Amino acid sequence: MTTETTAPARLERPGHPTIAYHRLSGKGPGVVFLGGFMSDMTGTKATTLEAHCRATGRAFVRFDYRGHGQSDGRIEDGTIGGWAEDAIAVLDALTEGPQILVGSSLGGWVMLLVALARPDRVAGMLGLAAAPDFTERLIWQELDDDQRNTLMTQGSVTMINPYGGTTPVSRALIEDGRDHLLLHREIPVACPVHLVHGLCDEDVPWRTSLDLMERLYTEDVAVTFVKAGDHRLSRAADLRRLERAVDALVAHVTDAGPGVS
Repeated sequence: MTTETTAPARLERPGHPTIAYHRLSGKGPGVVFLGGFMSDMTGTKATTLEAHCRATGRAFVRFDYRGHGQSDGRIEDGTIGGWAEDAIAVLDALTEGPQILVGSSLGGWVMLLVALARPDRVAGMLGLAAAPDFTERLIWQELDDDQRNTLMTQGSVTMINPYGGTTPVSRALIEDGRDHLLLHREIPVACPVHLVHGLCDEDVPWRTSLDLMERLYTEDVAVTFVKAGDHRLSRAADLRRLERAVDALVAHVTDAGPGVS
């Protein structure tokens, strides 16, 4: 985490939770950072990328999903569809022209859903330990019978968080996640995609990035494995790699149009 020097702006949405965000104006294509589950926009990757975009004069947005960080709502009430809805609202209201989506963990799933919903706005995507379908593959399949029964009958279950504390998992999160699963079919995304995954990731198996690569329609996919990288990919070397990857994507898509088939 880093200490914010300014309060975030707030995106008001009648009937929906208010979203806290920070935005830089600048040249396009802009960059939008999509954080991970139970993370927030003050994380090292988000703030490092903001500083890099400020230095290069590029438009940038970071924000908190509902129930995360400084946005309204409770994380226990959050769902994949709701968080994707938040990201789409940010894209629609706070950005102009083509955008590069940078998705970390959960954000890697959300960025795909955004690209499917707004193909004309997404010029490229960078996934950092992207975790599509994690509610099914990494939560439901890891629960024992007693936990599954508790989840289905009582509506929630608590899991131990490897980074400390516990993680609330709701029945709604699991059931809504099933409505947004992607890795069982071709994903009709046509823009360039770069996936970065640490081989020491103990939270999201690195093979997930290979599965995602195989499912993407586009042939313009690069996968980078980081031998000593963990799930957070927040070491100094990882952050420099993040900056280079964003710059490379920007250069790659400058003369190309976004879209899906």
